Amino acid sequence: MIFSTANGKSFDTDKDLTAPERHILQKLFLWETMSSSIDEFKEKKDVALLAGWNNSGPISEGPALRTIILELEKRVTERIGKKN
Repeated sequence: MIFSTANGKSFDTDKDLTAPERHILQKLFLWETMSSSIDEFKEKKDVALLAGWNNSGPISEGPALRTIILELEKRVTERIGKKN
């Protein structure tokens, strides 16, 4: 899957992320749409990174995942702002 940020950066998740990072990202895509606050989204991100893939232990964010997460945080903030 190709993920593009608002500023034009693109990531190929198959090449730029590890398998555990892709697993975390799948969870975050769900929470991007369901979180009622940016704090809730960040909490879910922290829990997912700590639990890892199938509770295998912590996953550290590589540069690509970190950039994608920042983009998702922006999207959550924008979505919530539109609701208010």
